[in-house]
Amino acid sequence: MKINYSIRVLFLSAFVFLFTQVNAQTGVGAKPEKGAKVYLDGSKKSLEKNWIYWEGPRFAAEMPIKWPEVADPVSGGKAISSNDPAGAGGKYGAADIVTKDEFGDFRAHVEFFVKEAGGNSGVYLQNRYEVQILDGDYGNHGMAALINEHIPTSEEYNGIGKWNAYDIVFRAARFKDGNLVEKPRATVYFNGVKIHEDKEISQVWGGPNSGLDGGNDGGKGITDRPGGLKLQAEGHDVLYRNIWIKKLSLEVPSTDF
Repeated sequence: MKINYSIRVLFLSAFVFLFTQVNAQTGVGAKPEKGAKVYLDGSKKSLEKNWIYWEGPRFAAEMPIKWPEVADPVSGGKAISSNDPAGAGGKYGAADIVTKDEFGDFRAHVEFFVKEAGGNSGVYLQNRYEVQILDGDYGNHGMAALINEHIPTSEEYNGIGKWNAYDIVFRAARFKDGNLVEKPRATVYFNGVKIHEDKEISQVWGGPNSGLDGGNDGGKGITDRPGGLKLQAEGHDVLYRNIWIKKLSLEVPSTDF
């Protein structure tokens, strides 16, 4: 009995340790993985160092980036607001920002805070595929959707006035002789809960104003071009902080983690 009890205690301890380690890597406050780079710590300094405006067909802003540094309503620290004047009235594509670095496969952590009802923004993988941020909507075009393709399997939004976190592993489309042979795919955790497991993504939605290749064959003409992580300005006070990204090389067509 003593041996069995010891084994049970050892097994339980190992399980608790593993559970803690895995959950420590996702959700609000998750620290950068080894090899990751912090792209936004909430300060204007990190914004200007690592981001630029995306100069798409609807671009209407001008450098330097006008996304303001504001006080974190929870901690009193620093955060960056997506409320750029050029994006007022929901004019997406007018003042969106994108990382200077571009990516193929990657792991990303993004924390956001919706200040008011109806707050709208979005996180674009490779400046193409949107993980939606939209308060008050959980549909195909709503909060945490892989937009217009995959609805989250559960509703994990913390709500207005609280920080939220997306943890994403993305695998870029694969090409052979210039032809698409494997679609892009992603796994997404929302506040530490898996809501999309290794989902294929078919196209760029929203036309040329949305991102790279949006104007190619109705968004289906994806090219073999890397892209940055993009954040959308739509005239709302959606705040961002603690954004870090790690470049990956995913040989196997899977993003589950």
